[in-house]
Amino acid sequence: MREKNYELEYKIFPYEEIEEEKRLSKAVILAAGIGKRLRPYSEEIPKTLLKVGGREILYRNIKNLQKLGINEFVIVTNPKYEKKIREFLNKNNINAKIIINPFPERENGYSVYILKDYIQEDEEFILLMGDHIYEEDFFYEAIQGRGLIIDEEGKYIDKKEATKVYHEDGRIVDIGKSIEEFNGFDTGFFILDGSIFKYAEELENEKNKIKMSEIVKRANLECTPVSGYFWMDVDTFYDLKKARKFLIKNSVKTQGDGFISRFLNRKLSTKISEFLVDRITPNQATIFSFLTGILASFICIFNIPWGAILYQVSSVLDGIDGEIARVSMRRSRFGGWMDSVLDRVVDFLFLTVLTLKLNPQNYFLFICLLAIFGSLMVSYVSERFKGAYKRDIYEVIPQMKCLIGKRDERIFIIFLFSIFGLLKELFIIIAIITNLRVILTSYFVWKKFGKETYN
Repeated sequence: MREKNYELEYKIFPYEEIEEEKRLSKAVILAAGIGKRLRPYSEEIPKTLLKVGGREILYRNIKNLQKLGINEFVIVTNPKYEKKIREFLNKNNINAKIIINPFPERENGYSVYILKDYIQEDEEFILLMGDHIYEEDFFYEAIQGRGLIIDEEGKYIDKKEATKVYHEDGRIVDIGKSIEEFNGFDTGFFILDGSIFKYAEELENEKNKIKMSEIVKRANLECTPVSGYFWMDVDTFYDLKKARKFLIKNSVKTQGDGFISRFLNRKLSTKISEFLVDRITPNQATIFSFLTGILASFICIFNIPWGAILYQVSSVLDGIDGEIARVSMRRSRFGGWMDSVLDRVVDFLFLTVLTLKLNPQNYFLFICLLAIFGSLMVSYVSERFKGAYKRDIYEVIPQMKCLIGKRDERIFIIFLFSIFGLLKELFIIIAIITNLRVILTSYFVWKKFGKETYN
């Protein structure tokens, strides 16, 4: 499996790494099916426009293909759904040609057959099913293959329901849902050229209904294994739920997470994100988490334990904006910046309220101020590194992952000590771990980059 590539939390595909002769520019998406198993939703809109994790399936597929340099799209749909498809394309400023299949009951192979008038015989193109959803890294691997992209593992699919394939020497020998001998699964993703239409035309002359699987078998089509990635076709309501659950789980950014986030907060926040992803935006999730933290500070004035509990709840909620942003393909630099700023406000207010409640005297006031200062500086030094070096500090300096004192860990410590009324001990511990972390972070950065200069 290819190693993922990250830049400032924005996943990118190094298109220049793909061999020039393998670069494609056109993709065809088949979206003429009726979607009987998803009624009543499919009565009004095609399956490809159903939202999974806050985004339409068609949007996900087009945007992921665009990242790989695909700039020409053809969508085959039926007369019933044409208007909805056009409205979607206009709304999202996507340029695509729509081809109407007037006989969707003749199966997806007939949709391929009518493409012969729009694609040249020697022209290469991507073909994928409009009701299939794939994780991002699948596209990078698949686009470098030939023929039918197959999955030899079927890790995430219902193997009983999936279309199975038997291949030998890089070609499809048999394909179908009920074949007994198989060594792979049809992912619904193809790299083809115009020669495929010859086989589609032969079958069109022989029978009324044509399945893509029949064209594949007739052509003895090439195949390329791309295994271990998430993909599935969305046929039922259970499929929608399963796909959403995987996308949320896959959206978790653990690189900068502390111990508490990995083993407690994320287990809760992903469940919340599953429920909210189709209902609110990432920025709304950020505001919700922020207001919860503000409310925690206010309650703390009257009741410290209850305020601490709500503060820990706000820490759990703090993860959902990023999860929703990544899964719904709505990541933005502004959203990340706003989340970071509001987190600092909440942390400052809560520790300030605890300080006022403690009413420290003389030297202990200095310890309280040192704890507040350290809590703010922990995040500042990491964010300032990102601003200076354009990279995540946890990616560049692996030792950072071993340092305690990340925000989720600090809040959990504050929560526990506040519950038991150990405020003095709390401020001493927070002052020590935060400022020690800042000192060690500064040392690691100096050791790695301290001798660098630029003009």
